[in-house]
Amino acid sequence: MNMIEINRLYNMDCLIGLRDIPDNFVDLAVTSPPYDHLRLYNGHSEFDFYGIVDELYRVMKPGGVVVWIVGDAMVKRSETCSSFRQALYFRKLGFLLHDTMIWKKTSPFQHKVRYIQAFEYMFIFSKGVPKTTNLICDRKNSQAGKKIHGTERQQDGSLVPMSGYAKHRVIREFGARFNIWEITCDQSRETSHPAKFPVNLAADHIVTWSNENDIILDPFMGSGSTAIACIKTNRRYIGFEIDEVYFRESEQRVLSFCKKMEADNGQYRTV
Repeated sequence: MNMIEINRLYNMDCLIGLRDIPDNFVDLAVTSPPYDHLRLYNGHSEFDFYGIVDELYRVMKPGGVVVWIVGDAMVKRSETCSSFRQALYFRKLGFLLHDTMIWKKTSPFQHKVRYIQAFEYMFIFSKGVPKTTNLICDRKNSQAGKKIHGTERQQDGSLVPMSGYAKHRVIREFGARFNIWEITCDQSRETSHPAKFPVNLAADHIVTWSNENDIILDPFMGSGSTAIACIKTNRRYIGFEIDEVYFRESEQRVLSFCKKMEADNGQYRTV
């Protein structure tokens, strides 16, 4: 077995690359795999889902998290439900479904026979209880500064007055986000990849589910966004991309970003 190096992108099938990663090695995986043939990806839209998820379970540390961002195509007037079948297999394998989040896009697809498709699922799977949770608190509270009061709903549906700590707690200025994130799609022309992953989306998940210097994996690196998000947030990364054109472009994109960082503040990391 060849040891995979940290802070590198690899031009290879991720199933082969994953087999070279030791057991319980990765802190967080953030990825958006090809789904339902919505894009051709230069002939690389097919992948061994079951084999890859099996390997993901092996390489994730106890408490490690997998962020799996997918959607469903419309085939014969029905959604495929591929995303749900995949989620159920993660569960069957032993992952917990920690959260089902939504990425609300600001540049959605148009449809003629149904409402505009404006989101993708962001399944948060964990190998046991997540070991790291740094919730982003940027949601403005309209009641900031006031003390909490009122009632709490019980299991039987009844309401009882708040008591103890909850009753005397002061509402903070900012609360944790809801699990629906509205983030703009990446429309840049830095690479020819047809479905670029927004760097901000990757970075927000990385900040939430990992700590600095943790190891972050993206099995479908695509345009290099996850690697750039790792560099921005002081994490280490491993990325696989099977298509040589996308790989070369993402490698150059990461290198250019590192050079820009070096010019801005003296920080530099090689691919």
